[in-house]
Amino acid sequence: MEYKNYKMETFIPEEYVTKLRESLNDIGALTIGGNYDNCMSVSKVTGYWRPLSGANPFKGEKGEVSEEEECKVEFCCKSDIVEKAISTIRKVHPYEEPVINVIPLSNFVKY
Repeated sequence: MEYKNYKMETFIPEEYVTKLRESLNDIGALTIGGNYDNCMSVSKVTGYWRPLSGANPFKGEKGEVSEEEECKVEFCCKSDIVEKAISTIRKVHPYEEPVINVIPLSNFVKY
């Protein structure tokens, strides 16, 4: 099965959400149909992580578990934009290793 649409999600500090939205919209990742852009959802979540030796954490201390409020950003985009979207998230995101989930959609919704 060839997937034409994907759901993407990442977890990012709240102060970066607007810049991420603007940057993703600039590459067309947040356009649905042809009549809407800037289409994404944001939910507040609690993230946990422990930086290991060799890490350069944005927040937290090596060897200690950190707990912070983050924003889960979700959006749908076309397959031809997925790689650009990943690159854009990495450019804007402050984390050394951001979580970026790319989920194929098989519901045949046209975006």
